[in-house]
Amino acid sequence: MTKKVTMQQIAERAGVSKYAVSKALSGQSGVSEETRERIVKIATQLGYFLQDNGVTKSKVGDAKEKRRAQTVVVLLPNVRMQTRASSFWGRIVDGVTAALADKGFGSILVTEHSPEHFLQVLNPSAVLGVIGVGYVATSLLFEIRNLGLPFILIDHEDESVPSDTVFANNFDATKQLTRFLLGQGHRHLHFIGDPSFSESFRQRWLGFRTALEEQGIALSQPDEWAGSLGVTRDEHIACLTRMANQLLREGDMPTAFVCANDALAISVMATLQQLRLAVPSQVSVTGFDDIDDASETRPALTTVYVDKKQMGARAVDLLLRRIEHPDAPREKLHVCGEIVLRDSTAAPVRRLEQADCEA
Repeated sequence: MTKKVTMQQIAERAGVSKYAVSKALSGQSGVSEETRERIVKIATQLGYFLQDNGVTKSKVGDAKEKRRAQTVVVLLPNVRMQTRASSFWGRIVDGVTAALADKGFGSILVTEHSPEHFLQVLNPSAVLGVIGVGYVATSLLFEIRNLGLPFILIDHEDESVPSDTVFANNFDATKQLTRFLLGQGHRHLHFIGDPSFSESFRQRWLGFRTALEEQGIALSQPDEWAGSLGVTRDEHIACLTRMANQLLREGDMPTAFVCANDALAISVMATLQQLRLAVPSQVSVTGFDDIDDASETRPALTTVYVDKKQMGARAVDLLLRRIEHPDAPREKLHVCGEIVLRDSTAAPVRRLEQADCEA
């Protein structure tokens, strides 16, 4: 029988007190975010979250017993540009609320992102469950789990607080999109987006890389092209302009950019146009998500359509299943996306050099 991992072991490994470990793992305040992250990482490595640590089946069972509650919390923390007005996140929320209404349940949208504020707006006894949309901090997920509430995550997962999840088929769709560009004749491609930003970005990066590897094409892009580019459109364009100028100086401009989402792709096209590089006759650009602006930008963006409302609806299905079957194996559900070919992609003509943007 495997020996149980204790908080004292975690404390010794992390160089902190057992009291600090308890606070960090229960989502309480009193420890810094840096310390909390270090403790969670060590606890995960030791296998702490794979054992029974007090979140008993009776707690989950309590959620099942109080199914008379008619309200589901839709948690959309106001971080990383996650807002109700977003044409990506907002559509997912629409899918969640519509599916709940169809099944006779109410919903409440909560945008708090700290455990303390979350508890101030929540009455756990009146809540059926929680559906998290986008990034949710580990400390907040700990609090939800400790309350015994069943929860589902959309476009996010956390190995420290496992749950059922809903994603688009990020890996397969990006691999297919990259294969399309390769089929057009592109051999010099760069990926735009930080794989560490989210699990979806990481899977899209892996799909891109796998498609190149299958064709025996080596990755040639600088690390910063797959690194942090900021959050806002202005930050994107500032970073992209600096890096694009460097590529032009070195005579190493790719013939196609595969972007982690449409917002980045639109920023890439704006940057290229500022440098007087024509899309797609000189450089092709693709996105992901098919947000509203993707079809309205000029040229219209080739992207991957994601049925965002369907992602929300399927999360409702998973939540109700979890309430009915609290001990069932966890599920990761992928909603398939479809490539939408528009005007931002074409067969490559020739390698670009500095003179192309100075002409």
